[in-house]
Amino acid sequence: FLRLSSFCILIIINYLHRDFQREDMTFINVILLLAAYILGSIPSAVWIGKYFFKIDVREYGSGNAGATNTFRVLGKKAGIPVLAIDVLKGFASVKLAFLQNVIPHDVTSNPFMNLMLALGIAALLGHIFPVFAAFRGGKGIATLLGIVFAVMWEAALIAVLLFLLVLIISKYVSLGSMLAGLAFPVLIIFVFEEQAPSLKVFSGVIAVLVLVTHQKNSTRLAQGVENKTYFFKKRT
Repeated sequence: FLRLSSFCILIIINYLHRDFQREDMTFINVILLLAAYILGSIPSAVWIGKYFFKIDVREYGSGNAGATNTFRVLGKKAGIPVLAIDVLKGFASVKLAFLQNVIPHDVTSNPFMNLMLALGIAALLGHIFPVFAAFRGGKGIATLLGIVFAVMWEAALIAVLLFLLVLIISKYVSLGSMLAGLAFPVLIIFVFEEQAPSLKVFSGVIAVLVLVTHQKNSTRLAQGVENKTYFFKKRT
C-alpha cells in the first residue's frame, strides 16, 4: 500500500506545483515543506513506547506506529498523548503557511489553499515515512485529521463525529476511519460546496488513501477477525 499511497500523494503535489513556479517562492517553499516533513516525521508512538514502556509498538498488534495500535498495545496512558501529538503535528504543519509573506494569508484563495495542502501532504509523508524511525511509520489517520481540521474544520468535525458514532456502535476503528474518510469528500463537494479545485482533489484522494491503507483491515472485517478497540469501556 505504500507505493500506491505515495503515488496518490505525488499526484496532489504535481497538481499543486503549478502555483509554485515563481523564482522568489522557491527557497521559502523548500524550507516550509522540509519543516512540515520533519514535523510529520516525529514518531510519537515509537518514542513514547520505547522511552516510557520499553516497547516498540511496531513489533506488536497491527505493527503500525500510530495512535490506534498504541491504544491497543500500551493503553490509554500512551495512546492519548500519541493521538494528540499526531493530530497536532498535522495541524501545525498546515499552519506553517502563515510564516511566509509572499502569498497573501487568504484561506479562500487558491494559491494559499494550495500552499496549506502541500504542507499538509509533506507532514503526511513524514508520518508514513518518518526519517527519525527508519521510514517505518503509521497510516497517517491522526495526522490527516489534524490536516483537515486546519484546512476545513467544519467538514472535519462532522467526519470525526461520524467516526465516533461508528466506533461506539461497532468498536472497529478501521471501519470508522474508512467511513469518515469516504464522507469527507462528500461533505467538501456537496454539503459545503467548496470551490477550490485543489481542496476537492485533496478530499477525493483522502478517501482513496484511507481505503488503500486499510486494505488488510477490510479483509479482516469481511472475515470477522478484525481487532476491536474499547475506548469508552473496559473490555469484558
